[in-house]
Amino acid sequence: MEPHVPTSPEVPSPRHHGCPSATPVNIVLGVIGADCHAVGNKILEIAFREAGFRVNNLGVMVAQAEFIAAALETDARAMVISSLCGHAEIDCRGLRERCLEAGIGHILLYLGGNLTVGETDFPTVERRFREMGFDRVFPPGTAPEEGIAALWEDLRRRGCRQPAGDTKGPGRA
Repeated sequence: MEPHVPTSPEVPSPRHHGCPSATPVNIVLGVIGADCHAVGNKILEIAFREAGFRVNNLGVMVAQAEFIAAALETDARAMVISSLCGHAEIDCRGLRERCLEAGIGHILLYLGGNLTVGETDFPTVERRFREMGFDRVFPPGTAPEEGIAALWEDLRRRGCRQPAGDTKGPGRA
């Protein structure tokens, strides 16, 4: 599937279209809602940092407003959100719209984890969250490297390049 492109008539902030090539790409990472699962969040922080990203890890039990404020403050290109308690549909509802209202409508939204309770058909789950405005949706057990490779791919489409010296990006040994 192609990454989500907002359909709002509002013009998104131009600062989220390209990246300065000499600096690391800022991302916001966290666990949304009342979810307190911290171990995977720390693993993701380490993996994204080692892949050349500047990671602003908000930790666990993060509200949508905190994700948006951090993205604005750090000029983030992506929000990498996880949810393991199965309440992601409730916790993530309206996030893309709130990003549009804040002027960061083109920020990449990534979501992964145990997103629903009792739902096993991941293509249905993925479709639901993509319709909510998420660019990428990952099932439980996805390796961090898969999300990292997808993020570099999406960022390159927007004119971002990996910083020199990054040895963990896709296509690099």
